[in-house]
Amino acid sequence: MNDGLPHDGAGPFHDTVRAMAEDIEIRADTGTLPAFATAPIGFALGSVANLFSAIGTIWIGLMMVMIVLDVIGRNFFNAPITGVAEIAGRSVVAIVFLQIAAAVMQGRLTRADFLIRRIGSASPGAARLLDSLFLLVGALVFALILWASWPNTIKAFETSEFFGVQGVFTIPTLPFRAITVLGCAVALLACLYRAAMTWRAPGGAA
Repeated sequence: MNDGLPHDGAGPFHDTVRAMAEDIEIRADTGTLPAFATAPIGFALGSVANLFSAIGTIWIGLMMVMIVLDVIGRNFFNAPITGVAEIAGRSVVAIVFLQIAAAVMQGRLTRADFLIRRIGSASPGAARLLDSLFLLVGALVFALILWASWPNTIKAFETSEFFGVQGVFTIPTLPFRAITVLGCAVALLACLYRAAMTWRAPGGAA
């Protein structure tokens, strides 16, 4: 079948397409936890990150069910579920921070991977340095978020802060703020761990 495109043996076009495909290939770890005996720190961080990610995944499913029920109740029975919009809005942020550490541990943070691959083919050491710097900058960002979120979390605990309309629907803000703090803390540790392992040696364990 002739589809108008050159195939094997077409020369430069085929080589260019193959090179582009290799450049945009998304590189990520399998997500398998290292053995505790060989990498106790990685095992512990990976276990916590995977637990948080699993909670976030379950939360997404529950939120979807809640939204669907609210839409059905609103449109067919004129009986919307109170507080769905408020809970969904807060849940999105909480889910992100629950799952970000697993993304770090599994090497799935969004980045221009084609550039790293090009640099790595010429200088593996330079690619490792860029990977480490990328993770260190990520650690700095999470540290700043943690530093900014901590006072608000303490305040929410001391003042019993809530959101919603008093007398109609209210929910404490403390669980959501605590998730932000915990998620940032684990993501910060995950970035530092991955940076150290990347700089020491690809596939190193600790």
